[in-house]
Amino acid sequence: MDKNAPFQTFDDRSDAALCAPRLAALRAELDRRGLDGFIVPHSDEYQSEYLPPRGERLAWLTAFTGSAGAAVVLRDKAAVFVDGRYTLQVQQQTDTKLFTPRDLVGEGPGAWIEANAPKGAKLGYDPWVHTQASLEGLRFSAEKAGATLVPCEGNPIDAVWTDQPAAPTAKAVPHDISRAGESAESKRTRIAESVKASGGDAAVITLSDSICWLLNMRGGDTPHTPFVLSYAILNGDGAVDLFMDEAKSSPELLKHFGNAVRLHPPEAFASALDGLKGKTVLADPGSAPAAVFDRLQKAGAKLKRAGDPIQLPKACKNAVEIEGMRKAHIRDGAALTRFLAWMAREAPNGHLNEIEVAETLEGYRRATGALTDLSFDSISGAAEHAAIPHYRVTTTSNRKINQDEIYLIDSGAQYEDGTTDVTRTMIVGTPSAEMKDRFTRVLKGHIALATVRFPEGTTGSALDAFARRPLWDAGLDYDHGTGHGVGSYLSVHEGPQNISKRPINQPLKPGMICSNEPGYYKAGEYGIRIENLVVVSEPKDVGGERKMMEFETITLAPIDLDLVETSLLTEEEREWLNAYHARVREMLTPLVDTETRTWLQTATRAI
Repeated sequence: MDKNAPFQTFDDRSDAALCAPRLAALRAELDRRGLDGFIVPHSDEYQSEYLPPRGERLAWLTAFTGSAGAAVVLRDKAAVFVDGRYTLQVQQQTDTKLFTPRDLVGEGPGAWIEANAPKGAKLGYDPWVHTQASLEGLRFSAEKAGATLVPCEGNPIDAVWTDQPAAPTAKAVPHDISRAGESAESKRTRIAESVKASGGDAAVITLSDSICWLLNMRGGDTPHTPFVLSYAILNGDGAVDLFMDEAKSSPELLKHFGNAVRLHPPEAFASALDGLKGKTVLADPGSAPAAVFDRLQKAGAKLKRAGDPIQLPKACKNAVEIEGMRKAHIRDGAALTRFLAWMAREAPNGHLNEIEVAETLEGYRRATGALTDLSFDSISGAAEHAAIPHYRVTTTSNRKINQDEIYLIDSGAQYEDGTTDVTRTMIVGTPSAEMKDRFTRVLKGHIALATVRFPEGTTGSALDAFARRPLWDAGLDYDHGTGHGVGSYLSVHEGPQNISKRPINQPLKPGMICSNEPGYYKAGEYGIRIENLVVVSEPKDVGGERKMMEFETITLAPIDLDLVETSLLTEEEREWLNAYHARVREMLTPLVDTETRTWLQTATRAI
């Protein structure tokens, strides 16, 4: 965790010229191995969302640096796959004469392979960077094309990436029980019991957030997430075999682990899977590498496909974790409010640009003295850039923020007591009537979700329409989810819960933390999103016949009243907004400077 690294920017085309020699080197390596192609996902051996430099194989090959994507290389053609967030970025970054941009969601590598792979072709893949579930889909597509998938011994890109960075070895540190709220011993025992109840003798755990939560440890192996990259086998007696580079360890960590956590080098993991012969072993096909399934099957283990047993317990935060998140959001809210006051003073002068503004917000967060990292790359976009939901400013795309334009910033922070994720949309100058209408409809949807009460057992997909209805009433919508799970000083995106149109079987449970982030985007002109984090809780004052749930909003920062068309709000919505702003004012006024305090009084005025 680099506490002093600045906001990261990059030159859009800095690596595009390297695509040709790198693609040629890869094809030569494939030819040497007797392969006709290779599949490159945006993932590493640990299925990390944010990859360490060593794992950026897709970016090295294609120069595309988005957070999701894939590539398929054949002898005479290649394609790079991105979703709607990155259609512009991929055109700017990669050599499109070599890599044809394709739709990751609508088509995906599987359909492209089915249409383009020659009959009889042998397509290589690294079984450590594909999950079992994703590989099964790719194999089905390859077989339909008459091609064959071939597992590679060692990643071919690693063989030609001559200056590939070393694997990260940041120190792992104990996550104190004063922040975790439950000892690692208790967690190990509790989860082991659930494994045994599922009929398993052991569970293979490969997700970094699961391992870090289970063992109450944090690290710095990946950007924006305090992960320790490792593998683990949780045994039925609660003991854990942890496969982690010894360089990350310390006497303090070993003392924290105790005798029931046995440390092994990473290269011993595969042979340890062989030692599970004859045992019933749980493994998650949606998150564990295909190599794990291959090894267990060959070893003669009784393989049971099951979800990661840690994801749900981790998502249901305990009282200590929730209180830590509340404190983190108060601290973060004060930093964000100082930033918003600064924007209100400086933006009308017309000299600010997207990068400068993002750097300034990070500076306010660093000034708290508690920031360990951003929780993701800030989305800092003005006008037409705000209309790209996951826009990432670059040195080329960076633009000034002008009068009468909307500016959107989606950002978050990692603190040792919690993780934040918040979006605020503001107007510089005077908004149009349409801007106010759209902003207010987004706000109405945000309030509807923030205030909904729902029966126990309700899923996030059942609530998604609450946030969309005010937009639907006007023939409008947005094309992203309404909410994702958030970890406790872990990943800013965690499962198994979410709130979206996508059907999901996981009910929302007490202690889960989700985002509430409806939006609206007018391509080429402006974008709007209002995002707070909420905690699923049980209301104290509800009667009736069913056990009910509700959301507690924990994000604290003003919502731009200059964009609100008050005539569109109901009395109940107006009361919610006024009460929210009164709480923001009460909690943050003592924590900000005099100049910000004066601005805050006006920014949170009753309407």
